[in-house]
Amino acid sequence: MKVVKFGGSSLASGAQLEKVFHIVTADPSRKAVVVSAPGKRHSEDTKVTDLLIACAEQYISSGDAPELCEAVIERYAEIAQELHLDQHIIERIRDDLFTLLNGDKSNPVQYIDAIKASGEDNNAKLIAAYFQHKGIQAEYVNPKDAGLFVTNEPGNAQVLPESYENLYRLRERDGLIIFPGFFGFSKAGDVITFSRSGSDITGSILANGLQADLYENFTDVDAVYSVNPSIVKNPKEISELTYREMRELSYAGFSVFHDEALIPAFRAGIPVQIKNTNNPAAQGTRVVSKRDNTNGPVVGIASDTGFCSIYISKYLMNREIGFGRKALQILEDYSLTYEHVPSGIDDITIILRQDQMDGSMERQLIRRIEEDLQADEVIVEHNLALIMVVGEAMRHNVGTTARASKALSEAQVNIEMINQGSSEVSMMFGVKEAQEERAVQALYQEFFAGVLIS
Repeated sequence: MKVVKFGGSSLASGAQLEKVFHIVTADPSRKAVVVSAPGKRHSEDTKVTDLLIACAEQYISSGDAPELCEAVIERYAEIAQELHLDQHIIERIRDDLFTLLNGDKSNPVQYIDAIKASGEDNNAKLIAAYFQHKGIQAEYVNPKDAGLFVTNEPGNAQVLPESYENLYRLRERDGLIIFPGFFGFSKAGDVITFSRSGSDITGSILANGLQADLYENFTDVDAVYSVNPSIVKNPKEISELTYREMRELSYAGFSVFHDEALIPAFRAGIPVQIKNTNNPAAQGTRVVSKRDNTNGPVVGIASDTGFCSIYISKYLMNREIGFGRKALQILEDYSLTYEHVPSGIDDITIILRQDQMDGSMERQLIRRIEEDLQADEVIVEHNLALIMVVGEAMRHNVGTTARASKALSEAQVNIEMINQGSSEVSMMFGVKEAQEERAVQALYQEFFAGVLIS
């Protein structure tokens, strides 16, 4: 049995939905279909989720948002018209949307969560209606009815363990299950969303709960590439990689798959197949627990921007009990999350996303560190890019770090920071954002000898 998930670009129009229909019905083992909200039809388009967020915010501020509401409903209406569906489904979507918009606004965060989740929910209703229209036994299933319960953390929901047992009972249902992604329900009955692009997470949770043999994730690319195609021409496709490799690459900027989505599938030992809705015959990329490391030490190179570093220096820091804990406690006091903490005997560097703090908070933070930790020096460096070189085989290959450092040096890229985890699945380089592309190209040339974009 397979659980299959389709992203927003795969569901953006009637023509795309026809492709989805043929993909699903071509394989009888595809039992559950997890769907996103309609995405962009073209580069200048707006995702339905973004329209819904704007709609909710305007309702909170002014009590109405007629143009935005109609824009949302029109997106579904156009799809329904292309597919020759009865107008009844659009009336149902309209009624459901306005019921939510005119609901309780006393908790704005929860209110917005419910509105933006309606993008997936209403799309699942429309898609179920389409499959039924085509003569297929298909059923829209609401996550609450299925027992998908999550923590009460709007925008960052975590699945509750009992959900898996609840979801297993869906196996007893006949026909196709059409399941909305991106959200679950709190124990109090409120809609709570996962982090953005969380439909991937729903698909993985459902695969775990149903004890599926395979979780298929359909998107708009043929495979996961070894590097960003906008930086390197025709990069090598990755046919197979491990959960840990995929998680490292997703974290560091690979947008094909949500970095949290692998965890439920990984825990259940379910392989994940990433495929292209627009080219389903392509092999795609398979994500597994273990693989044969036959393609060199590095499987992929990823990068992301928008980071800053807080460098803290203090003589004999290594002798001071609790220094690291105190430093991180200061960050916690300001509700700041960190990404990495490389350190030496007299210094420590904390890497975090710089959009978490403005200039005022930064000055307060520096003052706290200087006063509370009696630091000799505190320096904040802005506009850093993190580059991850990833591969399970690195642990068995001598000299990978030396090769990477040499490639960056020859490209005249200054390394601001380097860090390698004890698992040796990845190594991280910090460089200035202005040197990001040059650094990635140099590393790709070293490990894959590809054609670079000048």
